[in-house]
Amino acid sequence: MGNQPWLNLYPDTIPTHIDLEHKPVHAYLTEAAERYPDKKAVHFMGKEFTYKEMHESSLKMAKYLQDIGIEKGDRVAIMLPNTPASVIAYYGILYAGAVVVQTNPLYTEREIEYQMKDSGAKAIVTLDILFPRVSAVFNSTDLKHMIISGIKDFLPFPKNLLYPFIQKKQYGMTVKVEHSGSNHLLPEILKISTPDPVEHVLDFEEDIAILQYTGGTTGHPKGVMLTHKNLIANASMCDAWLYKNKKGEETILGILPFFHVYGMTTVMILSVMQGYKMILLPKFDVDTVLKTIHKQRPTIFPGAPTIYIGILNHPELSKYDLTSVQSCISGSAPLPVEVQEKFESLTGGKLVEGYGLTESSPVTHSNFIWDQKRIKGSVGVPWPDTDSKIISMETGKPLPAGEIGEIIVKGPQVMKGYWNQPEETASILRDGWLYTGDLGYMDEEGFFYIVDRKKDMIIAGGFNIYPREIEEVMYEHPAIQEVVTVGVPDAYRGETVKIFVVLKQGQQATEKELDEFARQHLASYKVPRIYEFRQELPKTAVGKILRRKLVEEEKEKQSNQKSG
Repeated sequence: MGNQPWLNLYPDTIPTHIDLEHKPVHAYLTEAAERYPDKKAVHFMGKEFTYKEMHESSLKMAKYLQDIGIEKGDRVAIMLPNTPASVIAYYGILYAGAVVVQTNPLYTEREIEYQMKDSGAKAIVTLDILFPRVSAVFNSTDLKHMIISGIKDFLPFPKNLLYPFIQKKQYGMTVKVEHSGSNHLLPEILKISTPDPVEHVLDFEEDIAILQYTGGTTGHPKGVMLTHKNLIANASMCDAWLYKNKKGEETILGILPFFHVYGMTTVMILSVMQGYKMILLPKFDVDTVLKTIHKQRPTIFPGAPTIYIGILNHPELSKYDLTSVQSCISGSAPLPVEVQEKFESLTGGKLVEGYGLTESSPVTHSNFIWDQKRIKGSVGVPWPDTDSKIISMETGKPLPAGEIGEIIVKGPQVMKGYWNQPEETASILRDGWLYTGDLGYMDEEGFFYIVDRKKDMIIAGGFNIYPREIEEVMYEHPAIQEVVTVGVPDAYRGETVKIFVVLKQGQQATEKELDEFARQHLASYKVPRIYEFRQELPKTAVGKILRRKLVEEEKEKQSNQKSG
């Protein structure tokens, strides 16, 4: 694999190479049900389900899909929050030999229609409250069947009876769907008495397990083809990294949505592979998260910076005991050093930053969690079987330590390509290397640092300015809870720096104060010229701040000013 100085840092407890078992993703649920039939696999809002129950339910789903005409290689979408239904649907689709299409429940009708048409999905598993939205585009797609689940289907008594009233209060409506025609109710499907789906022979290396659509920050979203090998490789790497965890004994907090590749791999697939218990939360609510950790005592807590920030800024944080948390890998966005230090002090556990992309299943790098050297502000070193280097954006040749260039990665977790987009695939996958579009550098020891997205870099007066550096500095200001930096057009400098700020509850800060703070810690050309205070920032479902949305707002604002 060439020059890999980071391998010298690996402890004996982490292998540099993992021999993968050539088994499809769902084979691990079969094994878990055989090894831990009565062990709790899922905890959901007070009700628990064993591995045997989850396995049997997934087989029933698979059998039903096959009975309504789903064949090997067909695409079936899942548009659900984290519920037992999302796990049953995921493994049921795979047992049926089909391909999962992960769909965000927050999607609008236009976004649903685009993704269903692009993937050619024949069926979709969704929530009763989302039924009207999917129904509106159903006939303009290839969809033939809709499988509907409700939150109440998996709640304990009496919550299951009360939930429809809560739903009506929250959403202003309740939805009733009949189990007939193209509409199918999950509770009816799970009444099947003989779950014996036809087994398909799958090619571990070539057959696609899921189509995971990217966020679409450049043009239309693209379907990332992830094979069974891609997903098993990345979950196996994650298990190797978390070497102190004990098979069959850990409890993992499932806040990260499974329709996002990070939650799917590091929570759902890893848990099933290792026989862990998953605590599923359908949405991120700080009060619920704190109560859940206090009561259910999870040991593993994958998350995103906004989740940890939300916890640290809760006014009644001291009421809750979070010391069960032993290991957390943060992804999806840069982890401020201040947040890392405070969270570790609070829990006594370890919180480290990792790095990855949808196109790599997703994790490629992470800091060591225990015992070994780790560097705050770094995304760590490549995972087992993963190669990475920094290349010049001008020449494409590898750069020496310390020089900024584009990060490229190679490994068994790297996607097969984009669905039906050979040109896009060829532009990002070259000779097995994934060109990430992220700018960074590697130090002499092999630790990697993300400077910014290539397309997010601000060029002001000829200077290259990296938003992440500004954000790291501003996060140190005691009044700031969240901050994001964008470049806005400037007649003199070409671009200038603007930051959007969310202040902590009960805190105050003026533009003048923040400007003085920035000037103490940043070179003058990096200091923000424009400040905008907001109550909240736009985010993805996984908590990643949507920088591009703010950029688009600025462009629209400038355009309106010119036309006005």
